[in-house]
Amino acid sequence: MKIAIGNDHAAPELKNVIKAHLESKGIEVIDFGVAVGEKADYPIQAEKVALAVVNGEADLGIAICGSGIGISIACNKVKGIRAACCSDPYSAKLSRIHNNSNILCFGARVVGDEVAKMMVDEWLNAKFEGGRHQRRIDLIKDIEDRQ
Repeated sequence: MKIAIGNDHAAPELKNVIKAHLESKGIEVIDFGVAVGEKADYPIQAEKVALAVVNGEADLGIAICGSGIGISIACNKVKGIRAACCSDPYSAKLSRIHNNSNILCFGARVVGDEVAKMMVDEWLNAKFEGGRHQRRIDLIKDIEDRQ
């Protein structure tokens, strides 16, 4: 498995924690984030992560900013992306089971290291259920296609 990860200037420390957590599980990480002390506008890192996912360079993505909101909005502007901004493990899990999210977003000013790691683990271990949820994913795709 290969995961693209990106962050803005509010989240380099948490990005590094999550990157190390993923690598400890044998997951390859493509790092589109910025380092401590670098300034960054989150839409730039969001687009890099999202494009890596839709182009197949990465299987999934993780994007982190201060709140998780801005970076998730920017990720969702890329056709084919279903980025979910979560702040707890249950929501992260459901974003995969029900919404087949392909990018997990969260805020470094909202969650701590351990909650973030739990969210990532729940999200990665969850599998899309399909069924009635697939119909809704198809409706989302229809919206994208009409734009």
